[in-house]
Amino acid sequence: MPDASAWRIALPHSAAAVPMARALVRTALAELDTAPDTAPDSDTAELLTAELVANAVEHTRPGAPVELVVELPASGCRVEVHDGDPRPPGDLASRLDDTHPDPWQEHGRGLLLVRTLSSGCGHHPTPHGKAVWFTLAGRPAVG
Repeated sequence: MPDASAWRIALPHSAAAVPMARALVRTALAELDTAPDTAPDSDTAELLTAELVANAVEHTRPGAPVELVVELPASGCRVEVHDGDPRPPGDLASRLDDTHPDPWQEHGRGLLLVRTLSSGCGHHPTPHGKAVWFTLAGRPAVG
């Protein structure tokens, strides 16, 4: 089992990858050494991870590798989804139309969620394709 500061797992190139990725993020965040009330929000981390993994599975060729990397620095968490497609994902930068998404559109809201709910997000090339990432800050201590 990986240590609590960095987790890495190869995922299947299928819909089964999404619940596997959510479970890994949930487990990793549960093992943080910080107080539970200051750890990054697990529900948000799981949701954003699910969006990135679903995109990787949907937009890459069947059988292409998909890998999840979860890093837990002291200040929160960073999640990366690696896939074999070197093309950048859709726009991860804030857009003017973000405040009024089309209510009839079935796709295209995942990256909006990532942009809106994360502390930061982006992508970078890898030797075998790209990695799309987001960070979540830990919640401030109350008191």
